[in-house]
Amino acid sequence: MSSSEPSKAVHTAHDHEHDHGPTAGTGPDRTVMRRTLLGLGSVLAVALGTLWLGIADHLDLYINPRYATFTLVLAAVAVPASVAGLVVVARHGAHAHDGDPEPRPAGGGRVLHLVLGSVAALVTIGTVVAMLVLPPTTLSARTAQQRSVGSASLSDATGAGAPVALLGSESVDTSDYGVKDWAALIRQTTDTTALVGRKLTLTGFVVPGADGTFTLSRFVVSCCAVDAQPVGVGVTTDDTEPQEGQWVRVEGALAANPDTSSDARLVIRAAEVTPVDQPSDPYEY
Repeated sequence: MSSSEPSKAVHTAHDHEHDHGPTAGTGPDRTVMRRTLLGLGSVLAVALGTLWLGIADHLDLYINPRYATFTLVLAAVAVPASVAGLVVVARHGAHAHDGDPEPRPAGGGRVLHLVLGSVAALVTIGTVVAMLVLPPTTLSARTAQQRSVGSASLSDATGAGAPVALLGSESVDTSDYGVKDWAALIRQTTDTTALVGRKLTLTGFVVPGADGTFTLSRFVVSCCAVDAQPVGVGVTTDDTEPQEGQWVRVEGALAANPDTSSDARLVIRAAEVTPVDQPSDPYEY
């Protein structure tokens, strides 16, 4: 064998490795590209859904209104940014792999990639469809029960640092107090005798209790519906107890709680319980 033959063999092996180098990297490259496209598509879908909720005036059912403008601005920026990203990634993938066949994973690997990709796409599409098509709903009375309405965590929602003496003084106008304010006042006031007989009118939804009693409740939203904390004031009535989840307007006066084991020493002795429609803004903040 001549000395040129080993050299020729080395060059042939080197050329063979060089020819197959890009092909070996094609699979991972395309996998990354698909994941990037899916991620950008998800951002675009969520941004469009957020803008739609803002246009339909339903965004406040999901987040605190003070964050609405900030959220809508971010969504408005995310739409063109994600579209531009999709275009760039798609073009890069087309140029990088033009004419370069993609090696397909064998057997179970191909099936797994197909299943995972399909599931991710379906979840994204389903989320967008749900946001755009299904009517938005508020948190329910059942959710309030699951999150322990009227529990010790109430102070986190009502603000334990509120100036209770001023809050309950006769000089303070309580006509605009909501369920959250009265719940905080009742729980934080050490001497409740001054509050007995105080007349009030409140609107909330019904969380059922023992015979002839229920909790008039609202959700307090700090940031978004995920962190919503239920608050409530106990109500006693001689009338038929309204159905669970029913929105009602309660007119009555504060009275001593007949349930001495309760943390709340006052309840509303209802003179009238009137069913009403759910308010356009059902949360308190």
